[in-house]
Amino acid sequence: MNLSIVFTVALSIVAAAVPHGRRHQYQHANRRDVVVHVVTASVTQTMPVAMVYVDQDGAPQYTSWRNGGNGHHQRTYSQPEPTTSSAPPAAPSPSTPERSGAPVSSEAPASSQSAAPPSYSAPDSSASSAPALAASAPPSRGAGAGASGYAISYAPYDSNGDCKTADQIDSDFGAFSGHSMVRIYGIDCGQVPGVMKAAVSKEMKVIAGVYDISSVKSETQTLIDAAQSNWDVIDTISIGNEVVNNGGSASDVVSAVKTARSGWVHTGKVVTVDTFTAIIDNPELCEASDFAAANCHAFFDADITADGAGKYVASQAQNVKDACGGKDVMITESGWPSAGDPNGSAVPSPANQKAAIDSLRSAFSSNIVLFSAFNDDWKDKFEGSFNTEHFWGIYGNAPS
Repeated sequence: MNLSIVFTVALSIVAAAVPHGRRHQYQHANRRDVVVHVVTASVTQTMPVAMVYVDQDGAPQYTSWRNGGNGHHQRTYSQPEPTTSSAPPAAPSPSTPERSGAPVSSEAPASSQSAAPPSYSAPDSSASSAPALAASAPPSRGAGAGASGYAISYAPYDSNGDCKTADQIDSDFGAFSGHSMVRIYGIDCGQVPGVMKAAVSKEMKVIAGVYDISSVKSETQTLIDAAQSNWDVIDTISIGNEVVNNGGSASDVVSAVKTARSGWVHTGKVVTVDTFTAIIDNPELCEASDFAAANCHAFFDADITADGAGKYVASQAQNVKDACGGKDVMITESGWPSAGDPNGSAVPSPANQKAAIDSLRSAFSSNIVLFSAFNDDWKDKFEGSFNTEHFWGIYGNAPS
């Protein structure tokens, strides 16, 4: 499918905007070519599902790639992104398949890595809104060890992409039981009851996900049905994941959040999750949420080394907080791969993964979801993510 778009803004897009998918079936979709006409440069360029951003001088700022329908939206940088920029053009929200996993996110930096991390005072944890980042940092810990107080993301699929059983989910939870909270992304595979049962046994809370905003009513009802016997397990429900970053409409997301909230009978928090750049450019996303929920990965800034991940992510959390009028912020994805190809100064390795996770723990005492629990062998390899797709697991391979 070809798409022609005309731009006259200073930050010109010289290849097409594509969705950042979050579902397993997207990995089997066909590639599409997109054509973009840039008026300021009088250039027409065709690329297989890619997007390159340049500044007013034509210098590349970052590149977004898509792996067929899987839509991994990764970025590399020749220099820091300007603090003010035009957002990519909105594209129709992609159709959503059954499987919801947690592929790698990517975001563009809004400030240099030298920015100081935010210093917040944390309100009472019993409050209905998410606590702010704490001023005091916890002791540094090795990746995959002693992680109490931090949330972690989890996808209930085996290496073949098949759904895990409740017993397998429970076994997996045993490997990261020191965490305070677990984030899941959808309702497929009947995962919600199994996750909730395992969370109860490990005394963990759950950030549950409604992935497909076009099915927000039915997916929210599935969560309600699963939570009937134990409402307190669900801390937050997230409506959509990076929908605006993928080219979806912010107004559609806000409407979906309102729909979910109207049917959600629990007092738990309701948010939408997007990349930090999408939230900064669309503050109505955090206005509709009980707290600002932002994904941020330092690895996709080529100027950031692993030991600088915490400072980088904390500075972006502060930028989100400022854009959202001081609303509390939770970083809902952040991690570092243990293998794959280098992205400039961002080099994947076991040692660097440990350094990055230590750095994140030093910058945040809470309000961060570490990405992710285990390596995801079920994902397709993808050069646009520097071939890191399989290797974000803090605890290595899943026990089940």
